[in-house]
Amino acid sequence: MKQKINKVPLFILATILFGIKTYLVYRFMFSIDLENMMQEIILLINPFVSGFLIFALSVWIKKPQRQMKYLRYTILIGTLIIFANLVFYRSFTDFITIPQLFQASNAADLGSSILTLIKPYDILLFVDVVIIWFISRKQSVQVAAQYPKSGKVFALAMSFVLLAGNFFLAEMERPQLFTRAFDREYLVKNIGLFNYHIYDIATQAKAKTQRVFADGNELPEIQEYMDENMARNTTSELFGVAEGKNVIFINAESIQSFVINNDVNGEPITPFLNALTKDKDTFYFENFYHQTEQGKTSDSEFLVENSLYPLSRGAVFFTHGQNEYNAMPEILGENGYYSSVLHANNKSFWNRDQMYQSLGFDHYYGEESFEITEESSVGWGLKDKPFFEQSTDILQQMEKPFYTKLITLTNHFPFELDEEDRSIEPYDSNSNTLNNFFPTVRYMDESIELFFDELKRSGLYEDSIIVIMGDHYGISANHNKAMSQYLGKEEITPYDHIQLQRVPLFIHIPGFGKGEIKSEIAGQIDMKPTLLNLLGIKNKQDIQFGNDLFSKQRKDFVALRNGSFITDEYIYTNDTCYNKKTGDPVEENQEKGDSNETPSACDLTREQVERELDYSDDLIYGDLFRFIDFNKK
Repeated sequence: MKQKINKVPLFILATILFGIKTYLVYRFMFSIDLENMMQEIILLINPFVSGFLIFALSVWIKKPQRQMKYLRYTILIGTLIIFANLVFYRSFTDFITIPQLFQASNAADLGSSILTLIKPYDILLFVDVVIIWFISRKQSVQVAAQYPKSGKVFALAMSFVLLAGNFFLAEMERPQLFTRAFDREYLVKNIGLFNYHIYDIATQAKAKTQRVFADGNELPEIQEYMDENMARNTTSELFGVAEGKNVIFINAESIQSFVINNDVNGEPITPFLNALTKDKDTFYFENFYHQTEQGKTSDSEFLVENSLYPLSRGAVFFTHGQNEYNAMPEILGENGYYSSVLHANNKSFWNRDQMYQSLGFDHYYGEESFEITEESSVGWGLKDKPFFEQSTDILQQMEKPFYTKLITLTNHFPFELDEEDRSIEPYDSNSNTLNNFFPTVRYMDESIELFFDELKRSGLYEDSIIVIMGDHYGISANHNKAMSQYLGKEEITPYDHIQLQRVPLFIHIPGFGKGEIKSEIAGQIDMKPTLLNLLGIKNKQDIQFGNDLFSKQRKDFVALRNGSFITDEYIYTNDTCYNKKTGDPVEENQEKGDSNETPSACDLTREQVERELDYSDDLIYGDLFRFIDFNKK
């Protein structure tokens, strides 16, 4: 038996071991949704195809020792790539992109967050690495591949044949896979993790050249789209209702709408926010969706300030922090407002110090502006209650009127909270993340109530409007089993997943008296035109993809960055159109004899969504705002 193993070239053994390991990670560690047998077959073969392509290159190395060294380090690097993606996936249910590698400076601030994502059994990922290292050092001559040139060419040709076959099957399963690559999971399950990374590198290189060749000729087509679809010249009945008032914008970390007016262990999760939904000075939007992608909180900031979509890869705050924008802080500054951000974190995190300047903020109050002690901090930094208490003192000293954004920290993964700060007990499920989520949400709710009291005490309350917006989801799809238990569902379907992307939005106008619960679909991209209209600031020449939430002339869809979308009647995701009211796939509701293809309503909206996302990408990648003078009519 030993003699037979010795005759197997090591690159073949490496391919087999690496392929098996990668498939097992795909199948049991990544939550990749497989819809049919073809997808299962493609998922099975692509790790072996990728492994063979990489390891077969070793046959061109003549010296056995160097050939073995190549195999040792390629299998180690490949495993590290899998491990890094796995850790990232456990937090974001997504795969790493090249732009995010430039965000590695943030890792120092993640601390315990990363440690909670590493599991003891992850060490098993390196078993094949150990085997290959051991054999390559002990039997380098016996397991080296010594082929004539024709054999080497055959091995290389076979690699490309297998790769082409993989791509052919992927194109059959997912037509236009590379031109409609909004969803990275589709890329990974069709072409594999490593080919996805090669594709990502090529896409990044293309994006980098886009600014160089942009000359502004792309703008007339985008402007025409704005004129036809964005109702830029309309105003709502609430235009100017908050004219001259301060704007206090609370960026509520990781809160989702499912906690509002809901209980855990018999206790209300958000008693203050629950009461606010019924407050006559408050508009509560119950069908408001976050639209962030890999940039999470920074993406939500970008959406709010610019009414543009975030990028599908990386965070705009990092990749295009030096672009020119026509952001809300700059517009408000031209109308006499002082703008600032309060966030008890360091200035370089998410490149905020640079990006805030590009957006036109007057000042960033970072961690140096707050008194942070061991007792007043937990997890990511300063607890929300002392943060709001100290922030009130800062607000009192600000030039009026002001537009100020406050970014909370406590309700952030991994949702750590000291025992003395808990007023409700954790949930009981198989997910510690979901279990601990509820006490930190309650703590944030209490913190916001405290802040309202502080504003009233300080005299700022009556002269301000207060916006509370959830920035992104807190519970990822990795915790669907626990979520289904909490929500009393058998499973979390793709339809349910989209509905869980709803986050709370409150617009509180003291003394207004005509607030209500709004059921219309809306998204973070609508915040800029909404706030500017409430303040009575006309912005007809702007390029923005959102609408005033109080206007009757609005787009009939909310687009998510991965190409999914929501309309009044449908939810479209994972290539399926669902009835928004029932959650059933539309095809199942069609009468016998009807076509089983996606309904035209979803088809037409999908085309517009893809067009809108492309236009937004063009504006960012090409830095097209540098060619526009917004002061010129």
